[in-house]
Amino acid sequence: MQRRIILILFCLLIGLCCLIEMAESGDSTKSSSSSSSSVHIVYTEKPQDEQPEAYHIRTLASVLGSEEAAKEALIYSYKTAASGFSAKLTPEQVAEMSKQPGVLQVVPSRTVQLHSAPGKLH
Repeated sequence: MQRRIILILFCLLIGLCCLIEMAESGDSTKSSSSSSSSVHIVYTEKPQDEQPEAYHIRTLASVLGSEEAAKEALIYSYKTAASGFSAKLTPEQVAEMSKQPGVLQVVPSRTVQLHSAPGKLH
C-alpha cells in the first residue's frame, strides 16, 4: 500500500515537471509586455467562496491590471495538492504579487531532471 502511494506521488511529480516544462517552452502568442518575464509559481491560500481558477485570475488581475491580461499570463491553476497558479511575471510583478492578500509565496519555476539508472526506481 505504501509503495502504491509513493508510486502515485512519483507519477504526479513527473506530470507536474512536464507541465512546467511545457509552460516554460511557451506559446509565442502568449507573450508578455516585458521580455524579462519568466514563469513563476504563486502559492495561495485555498479560496473559500469561489472556484480556484476564478480566485487565481482575480489575484493575478489585481497586479496585471485587467482580467484579460491575467488570463493571458496564467499558465496553470493548481487545485488539488496545492493551491496556486503558474504565470509569466516580470520581477516587478513578482514583488507586487508577493504583497497581495492570500498570496503565501512566489517562487521561480524550474525544471528538474530526474536521473536514474535503467531498471532502478528505488
